Amino acid sequence: MTALAPASLEAPLTATSTEYPIGLYVHVPFCDAICTYCNFTRVLFDAARARRYVAAVVAEIQCATPSLSVDTIYFGGGTPSVLEPGDVSQILDACRSLFTVAHDAEITMEANPESATEVRLAGYRAAGVTRLSLGVQSFRDDELAPLGRLHSSVGARHAVASARAVGFEDVSIDLMMWLPGQTVIDWLESVDALIELEPDHASLYLLEVYPNAPLRDEMARRNAAQAPDDVAAEMYLSALARLDEAGLQQYEISNVARPGHRSRHNLKYWTDGRWVGFGPGAHSTVGADRWRNTSEIAAYLEQLEAGDDPSCDRQHRSSTEQVSEALFMGLRLVEGVDVDAVGGRYGVDVRARYGSALQPFIDGGQLIDEGNRLRLSRGGMLLSNEVMGVFV
Repeated sequence: MTALAPASLEAPLTATSTEYPIGLYVHVPFCDAICTYCNFTRVLFDAARARRYVAAVVAEIQCATPSLSVDTIYFGGGTPSVLEPGDVSQILDACRSLFTVAHDAEITMEANPESATEVRLAGYRAAGVTRLSLGVQSFRDDELAPLGRLHSSVGARHAVASARAVGFEDVSIDLMMWLPGQTVIDWLESVDALIELEPDHASLYLLEVYPNAPLRDEMARRNAAQAPDDVAAEMYLSALARLDEAGLQQYEISNVARPGHRSRHNLKYWTDGRWVGFGPGAHSTVGADRWRNTSEIAAYLEQLEAGDDPSCDRQHRSSTEQVSEALFMGLRLVEGVDVDAVGGRYGVDVRARYGSALQPFIDGGQLIDEGNRLRLSRGGMLLSNEVMGVFV
């Protein structure tokens, strides 16, 4: 099998050394139920296939470039919490045996409330997980059912309490707005429930209904629709205002956190960092090099079991492609992006290349020009796709 990460590594914009740590992402494709809106690589949980998956991921990790410094590991999905704590421990042990994992590494696991029992969460803590991201989505049972979620609002509250009981000091909650038939009052009920639970971090997402998602058919049967765009904007802005008052500071378009609790792993995506992904459909970016694994789970397992490399779509990005991505990803952050640093790294005069196209957004107040730094206003974040489209 070929090595899964290139030997030549570039540091992110904020780094002063080429030894700046990378992040590891582990994709867990299994779920106890398939949510009606989901568009990720996932299948229903099967114990035998899960055993093969763990062995395959460990094999993939063992073939990566050794001795790299790592300071974040993220288990995403799917539903990583369907794995047994021993499975997670085995994968983390493989990471530690090959990479130099920092003693204070942020190790995140996504979990669904129905599987976040106190016993199970204690097992994940013992394995080394330091941060828990709970996919709550709503604190209203009438909204959870159409989404195909298995937990209740009471179950979500119990999951947070269980996480605290076993020692998790870094708990994040995901909420989803702009659900079919949802009003601003409905949405803020969930926001207030989240605030009452005092999480350390929260992610707020607008529901995107994909063409092939079962939710689209469900909406048609129920004659349910998403609210107009201006109502979605009110949901977003009113939620952020309440979270501000509660001490959860916005640091990215969809993310808020208490001081010291920003997602260190996800910041790598927004600050031109480096990460290597394992598991079916996982993506990797190291300097100019980018690749992904095959998304089809059976093919992924068969390739690893045969000793083959599961990666595909390898590309070496041009400096133009890298600077464009660094700019539009950096603009997701509240503090924006240092255009001089980006331009200096890639040898591009950012203002000469993009200035005229960005000026209308500056004039309109969506984009704030602070000399060497550009950032979106909160209102501008509602039009972020249009602004970032300048760089695509």
